[in-house]
Amino acid sequence: MANELTWHDVLAEEKQQPYFLNTLQTVASERQSGVTIYPPQKDVFNAFRFTELGDVKVVILGQDPYHGPGQAHGLAFSVRPGIAIPPSLLNMYKELENTIPGFTRPNHGYLEAGRVRAFCYSILC
Repeated sequence: MANELTWHDVLAEEKQQPYFLNTLQTVASERQSGVTIYPPQKDVFNAFRFTELGDVKVVILGQDPYHGPGQAHGLAFSVRPGIAIPPSLLNMYKELENTIPGFTRPNHGYLEAGRVRAFCYSILC
């Protein structure tokens, strides 16, 4: 439908707020000074790239920290292929398995792909 709102539509005004701009500036300054911040800059806001606003059914705000390189990629609780599934995500998989008939727990923690993609995972810092 041509009249559906996009992430840009609903976030454009918020992205101009002083707190938002200050946060972006602070993170950029920290990165520039050599502080390691996850996810890498290219992966920030991936949740908005991978899921159209109209497809969102559930929003989970994650606050579990990532402790090492290669884990965080902009989707809360998600890890790229080949990385061990985080304990919090294993717990979510178990809950989905117990409450959604036919849900099969994936053998990976990569939330960009598969049946769990309909969920929008957004990281809360």
